[in-house]
Amino acid sequence: MALTRGRAVQDHVALAEIELCGDLIIAASAAEERLSLESIDRVLRVAEEREAGTGR
Repeated sequence: MALTRGRAVQDHVALAEIELCGDLIIAASAAEERLSLESIDRVLRVAEEREAGTGR
C-alpha cells in the first residue's frame, strides 16, 4: 500500500493477484503431486470467471 499525502492507496488488481497466488501456493503445498492444469483452473476459479464474463 502506498501512501499519498497521508492517504492509503490500494491497487485492487495487485491485491487480487496476490490473493490468487496465495491460493495456488496453498493448493500446491497440500497436493501430493503436481497440480494439473484442471486443478489450477479450479483453484483460480477460471470457469466461474468465464461464466460471469459471458453472463451465464
